[in-house]
Amino acid sequence: MAEDRTGLTDPGAEGGAEAGGQAGDPPRSQPPKGRPPPLFPLFAAADTLPGIGPKAAESLRALDVLRPRDLLLTLPHAGVTRRSVARLADLRPPETATVTVTVGRHVPPATRGRPWRVVCSDGSGDLTLVFFNARREWIESQLPTGQERVVSGKVELFDGMAQMVHPDHVLRKADPAPPGFEPVYPLSGSLTQKVMAKAAAAALERVPPLAEWIDPGLLRQKGWPDWPGALAAAHAPASMDDLSADAPARARLAYDELLAHQLTLALVRRDRRRAAGRVTRGDGRLRDRVLAGLPWPPTGAQSRAVAEIAADMAEPCRMNRLLQGDVGAGKTLVAFLSLLVAAEAGGQGVLMAPTEILARQHLAALTPLAALAGVRIAALTGRDKGEERAAILRDLADGGIDILVGTHAVFQREVVFHDLRLAVIDEQHRFGVAQRLELAAKGREAPPDMLVMTATPIPRSLALAQFGDMELSVLDEKPPGRQPITTIVLSDQRLAEVTARLRAAIDGGARAYWVCPLVEESETVDLTAAEDRFVRLRAEFGDAVRLVHGQMPVEARDAAMADFAQGRAQLLVATTVIEVGVDVPQATIMVIERAESFGLAQLHQLRGRVGRGTGRSACVLLYQQPLNESGRRRLQVLRDTEDGFRIAEEDLAMRGAGDVLGTAQSGLPRFWIADLERQAGLLTLARSDARALLESDPQLRSARGQAARALLWFMEQDKAIRLMSAG
Repeated sequence: MAEDRTGLTDPGAEGGAEAGGQAGDPPRSQPPKGRPPPLFPLFAAADTLPGIGPKAAESLRALDVLRPRDLLLTLPHAGVTRRSVARLADLRPPETATVTVTVGRHVPPATRGRPWRVVCSDGSGDLTLVFFNARREWIESQLPTGQERVVSGKVELFDGMAQMVHPDHVLRKADPAPPGFEPVYPLSGSLTQKVMAKAAAAALERVPPLAEWIDPGLLRQKGWPDWPGALAAAHAPASMDDLSADAPARARLAYDELLAHQLTLALVRRDRRRAAGRVTRGDGRLRDRVLAGLPWPPTGAQSRAVAEIAADMAEPCRMNRLLQGDVGAGKTLVAFLSLLVAAEAGGQGVLMAPTEILARQHLAALTPLAALAGVRIAALTGRDKGEERAAILRDLADGGIDILVGTHAVFQREVVFHDLRLAVIDEQHRFGVAQRLELAAKGREAPPDMLVMTATPIPRSLALAQFGDMELSVLDEKPPGRQPITTIVLSDQRLAEVTARLRAAIDGGARAYWVCPLVEESETVDLTAAEDRFVRLRAEFGDAVRLVHGQMPVEARDAAMADFAQGRAQLLVATTVIEVGVDVPQATIMVIERAESFGLAQLHQLRGRVGRGTGRSACVLLYQQPLNESGRRRLQVLRDTEDGFRIAEEDLAMRGAGDVLGTAQSGLPRFWIADLERQAGLLTLARSDARALLESDPQLRSARGQAARALLWFMEQDKAIRLMSAG
């Protein structure tokens, strides 16, 4: 292939894999096989731009800018307003101003390290220009004594005298004046604003006149410019308003990113829907038995979710659905009823839990429901050994077990199902793509349907961005019987008072959790804090106290949990190992120490461990003073609401998308311009637009479809399609 530096060849056009698959694969729902030639110059190396040598290219790399295309998407993040001032006497320091002066005397530095000063005036006042490390030849040629110059920069007072340190501009009167508003680009290394502006201007000259991919009606309604015009305007803001995410040029470019992303997810979803699956159609007889034995009927949201899942399972293509709901919304019942669909059809189901403690708890909660349905349920964890494990494996392989509850132990090769139809994954972020593929391989004739559950309510914008390739079921109602939780926020200086009230409650038969501080992301440090608190509370409450943490032997941890669940212990001291899934309806008090050190979603999950029975429940959030504004706001939100979806939106507003989902496994795309926190409406619009386009033009062959293909190539969504298809 010819060298890429000219920008006239496509650095990624060779090889069949570029189009979104392995070489030799038949084409599926992908853009064309090669990048459109008009885009080639934008994908050349960054050092093909004027002013970008090896050193500047290295500095650009730190900004993830490798090509002109990347520079186009690196927009100014701030701006400098320059006031044109007619006379020095009219300056109002501190301000950024442009003024015409007559150059007076030069004052070279008296000693090493001192600045070079140039005293200027205009008859109404004086202005000293200050330069550090200036070369005599350069400064005297730029500012010859007796000549007029236009200087622009930050004017400040020093010892009562106006001065300008390192002017941004030193110009002759005949030169074009500095703009009244100047964009400020992000910088790194040796880069300067002048280098960035010059390179960006050159990149803009390479922008080809591509056909429009946005629906014409939407373009008119929003008043957005065309694509080249939007890029040009975004790189030349005329005021601070033009830097806003709502400015027409920026909003249009953000929408371009979101549309490309949603088109990609829609293509992936379509390919997954085409993937071979098993028709699993239940007759409802097992589900009816369970529903008849429940103390109260399922919520409308639960019934709707089960119906959506059952309808998906009855299709010949493989289901890939996300079930998300608030704390206590009843995901476990939905999961079990879905597993019964598999059993009704003569198949098997598996419920995957991230930890052994949670798997055992699921088993305990589901065993009575399995008895109602008349199906056999069993658990397989790392603890199962010897003949007991061998018996489970035999029963699983010959169909004697209808529903398996398991941990990562299920992924082992010797675990064979008779006929696996449905895999339910609880807390999906704890399982990697490779593990989900291993689970898929355990289906007999085809990969099993997949239902992924998360107990963390996710703001809609993030759900569309992260899980847009999956169908979505949401549980937004709470079952009858869930008690409201009184949330109290107290300083840890009132610890003795809290302990005294806890003593009275425990004497009255109450059970309580005491969650120890998240000192840092270190199990060891957290463990030390938990053990210290356990010793202190044990001295106060005696044998009524148990300790649970992630590094305990499994048997000891289960024994402590069993003592608490059965009432032999009334106070459980724990690290965040109890955050998800622990279900003791008799527990009515939750104390969280150093609550300000936890995230909002985590606090909400912990609080959700109480309020599960008939007794009135309380959650005490203990904070350490002084409390910063972020911590104060988080605790205020928890005190004000139990609505997990509202809490999730607040968490998003406070912390940002990556932190809410966990940066390491968030799965979120990296957007250059679009802001998921502030442009959720644009994301929803892009999703519906992408779906409508693919419904009307499945192969993207129309004029707009071809334009959309070019957008996908420009946004490098060809790579995303290939990568996401593996998941």
